[in-house]
Amino acid sequence: MNRRDQGQGGYSRGRSDRRRVISGVSVTPRKSLGQNFLQDEEVARWIADQIKPDGVPFVVEIGPGVGALTKHLVGRPKHLLLVEKDTQLAAEQRAAWFDQPSVEVVEADATRIDMRPWYARGEVRAISNLPYSVGGEILRHLLTPPTPITEAVFMLQKEVCLRLSAPCGANEYGGLSVLVQQDWDVELLRIVPPEVFVPKPKVDSGVIRLRPRSPSALPVYDRLKFDRLVRLGFGQRRKQLKNLLPEAPGGWEAVAAALDKPTTMRAEELSLPQWVQLARWYEGRTTEDAGQKATEMFDVVDENNQVVEQLPRGEVHARGLRHRAVHIFVINPRGDIYLQRRSHLKDVAPLKWDSSAAGHLDVGESYAAAALRELHEELGIRVDETKLAVEVPADEGTDNEFVELRIAHHPGPVKVQPEEIHSGTWFTPELIDGWVAARPEDFAKGFVTCWRAFRRSLAP
Repeated sequence: MNRRDQGQGGYSRGRSDRRRVISGVSVTPRKSLGQNFLQDEEVARWIADQIKPDGVPFVVEIGPGVGALTKHLVGRPKHLLLVEKDTQLAAEQRAAWFDQPSVEVVEADATRIDMRPWYARGEVRAISNLPYSVGGEILRHLLTPPTPITEAVFMLQKEVCLRLSAPCGANEYGGLSVLVQQDWDVELLRIVPPEVFVPKPKVDSGVIRLRPRSPSALPVYDRLKFDRLVRLGFGQRRKQLKNLLPEAPGGWEAVAAALDKPTTMRAEELSLPQWVQLARWYEGRTTEDAGQKATEMFDVVDENNQVVEQLPRGEVHARGLRHRAVHIFVINPRGDIYLQRRSHLKDVAPLKWDSSAAGHLDVGESYAAAALRELHEELGIRVDETKLAVEVPADEGTDNEFVELRIAHHPGPVKVQPEEIHSGTWFTPELIDGWVAARPEDFAKGFVTCWRAFRRSLAP
């Protein structure tokens, strides 16, 4: 077998039971990286098939190791990215697939890899035999919103898989179940015995599939408060929640009645929707979610941006009348720009990516005043002023809005309002350029128009 054939085949047995050969080089699993090499051909092929890689735009394999999964993925997606922390294995993977233009190898730590360039790829599917030692850290980094990943298949310890997928009432149900399932539907696909690995671990493994939970499946809530309450509640499972959580607004008896639970309830007795309901209670959210009010009044303007009348929001949008809006780009000291993914409650472009903050002007309100108001309402930040960058005329590209694009400088962090924003993060202008060029459909129409006008304004 020549060098290329060995690489294509993934691995072969070395002289030791703990060694593998990739591209003709003998590799020993590194305990410090939690490496356990998958050696069962049938299992590897089955796992690769679960991500349904054929013809999809972009598949990421985390920690390909000696290529057990990789060889069943190569040539199937349009682009396959291999993320490998081990320097030797990364080099050997490059050698193994050097003549496959659809395969890219990156030497990087998956707990810290920059995923922002992946948004321009569109649908992103992730697959991995996750290392036991840092599997939790990798999951947290890859799956915490915002994330470009749209589906994932992971193998990790059986115990962790059971906890991730456990429904309320199962023995394995706990804080990890709740924190992950708020964003992901988790399905346990199969249990894998230790014998399929080298070295052989002391426990069984499991394979799970994760798909994004619809944002509309749960009412909106403060994620930070939710996270804190869940961690406190499951921190000492034998204790009653009333002895673990902060004093509840209105008293614990009122909370218990709202949840239809006894005052002696414990953390594992609450389902995910009930945990969300509990977090909303602490926030003072007692009514059902509602999007923008169709009765909100707008200034209607003519072709010269002069006010001609005031009409309700719903009528303005329905008739396509000209009106006014402000967009703000918040820039941090590194020059990154904060982009938000709009809430599913938005009546226009729900769940599309948009400017840092944006909104319509209230009746009689100036653009500058609206910018300060939107920054506070959507991002929870206050600045002394914003600076006009570009004036954008009303046309189809802005949905008939006369827009002022304004700039604000803020170091972060931001505190998003869940009624307005699903999630958000900072991007370099160059990353935004590439993303807008590749996938303008990912953005609210007005943002694309504003971004292009902004970039033109900076051209020499």
